[in-house]
Parts: sequence; structure tokens; C-alpha cells
Amino acid sequence: MKRALGYFAMGVAGALIALVAHDRFLRTSVNVPSSETNSPLPVRYVSLPGGDGAVAVDFTGAAEHSVNAVVHVTTETTVNLRDPFADFFWGYRAPTQQQQRQGAGSGVIISPDGYIVTNNHVIEGADRIAVHMNDRRNFEARVVGRDPSTDIAVLKIDADDLTTLSYGNSDDVRVGEWVLAVGNPMNLTSTVTAGIVSAKARNINLLQYDPSRDIFPLESFIQTDAAVNPGNSGGALVNASGELIGINSAIASTTGSYSGYSFAIPVNIVKKVTNDLVEFGSVQRALFGCEHPRS
Repeated sequence: MKRALGYFAMGVAGALIALVAHDRFLRTSVNVPSSETNSPLPVRYVSLPGGDGAVAVDFTGAAEHSVNAVVHVTTETTVNLRDPFADFFWGYRAPTQQQQRQGAGSGVIISPDGYIVTNNHVIEGADRIAVHMNDRRNFEARVVGRDPSTDIAVLKIDADDLTTLSYGNSDDVRVGEWVLAVGNPMNLTSTVTAGIVSAKARNINLLQYDPSRDIFPLESFIQTDAAVNPGNSGGALVNASGELIGINSAIASTTGSYSGYSFAIPVNIVKKVTNDLVEFGSVQRALFGCEHPRS
């Protein structure tokens, strides 16, 4: 009996020794990463600039100011329509029918006393132009001057103490710089979108050369990837400081809607044209060439 108990005690002791040895020498070690004990990987959000303590570009101040200086422009134009059935039976003696056609775009307030810059194609041929402010006030507008060569027009409303956008310098704009497009696309008033400057001095052959109408196109567009759609024409392109650097004018698209490429008239061109339109009613340009002697 004593011998059996001795064997049992020796077996228990051997088992304990084996367990200790297995735990210390044979078990595989597994390291579990911990945010408390391990240094984090050097990762950052792709939308943020690099560098320690960097933060995202904050557009809230620029957006809040810009929406109050960008207006919704609506137009009514009378067009003459011919009835094809009446033409068939009565020939060209058939009377024409008049119809009111409505259009919409955007504009930017450039002076506290009511001068507004927009695109010429927004208001061209319009019989009635209305301006709708972000604070829901509405005004009748008159055309101060138009310049088809740059697609710029200036409107005037009878108002005072209006919020304006200060001019930036479009020559200082850099490719890759963040910008905001502010306008009224598809009648969605006071809409703000963001993107970067994709290219400068783009000539997209948008404006048509027509010497008979004194149209000599001047194109040097700022290309951006900020979302712009029909209704944005005449709206503001602003930088992160809220300065006006361009007037949104066109998109490159096969569908008529935004496809990733939008174009704005540089503000340095806008300043020259608007100043001339306000002061002279037309743009003062120097033309090179010879004048034929009059007989």
C-alpha cells in the first residue's frame, strides 16, 4: 500500500513538472497589438495636408459669407413660335405665336449699392430680369452693360448696404488650390461645392468669333473639379479666404450635367470688364491693325 501511494505521489509530481516545463519552454508566444502599449502607425486621412498638427482646410467662414453675396438671377424672354400645321396650310402668312421662356442663373454682388456681375448668356435677350437674394428679398434688375467677348454682364438693382465679395488675384491662383463654387444649380438656391484648381488659362472655344457683332473672344478659363451644373452660370468661384477669384461660366459634359470639368472666368478679367461696363457702358479695348483711309 505504501509503495502504491509512493508511485502515485511521484506521478503527480511528474505531471506538475511537465506542465510547468510546457508552459515555460514549449508554448508559442503571441503578441497582440495594443493602442496603449504600441506606437500608432504613421497614417492620416487622405483629405488632410501632411505635417504634424495639420488640419483640414476650413471653408465654413468663406461659405457663410459667399452665399449672402451670391444671388439667384431669373429671366423671362418672349420668343416667337411658328405653328407647323398653320405653315402647311397657310404658308408663311400664318401668324406667329408668342411664348414666355424662363431662364435662371447666378450673379455676384460687387458693390454695396447694387451692382451685380453675371454671365452674358444668362441675361442675353431677356425682357425681364429678377434678382433673388439669399435673405429672400427680390428686386427687378436692369442691364448696365454686356460683353459677349468675355461672356460678362453687369446688372443693377435699387438696394443699399449689400454684402459683397472682395476681389482676389486670379494670377496668384495655383493648380491644386482648394476653391468653392457658389451658385444656384438646378434652382437649388445658395449651393456650395468644393474642389481644386485643375488647370489655368484654358481655351475651350466656347465663345464664337463674330466681327460683325464686335465679338472678339477672350478665353483664359480657370478649370476646376468643383461640381457646377446649369444654374451655376454667373456664380462665384472663391478661395479658402472667401475672395472672389472667378465667375463660373461653363462645364464640359456630354450629358449637359456635371462630369468633373468646370470653367470660370478669372477675376482679373472680370474686374477690367465690369469697371469698363459701369463707367463707359462698353469695354475699352486696344486693337492692333491699320485703318483704311476713308474716301
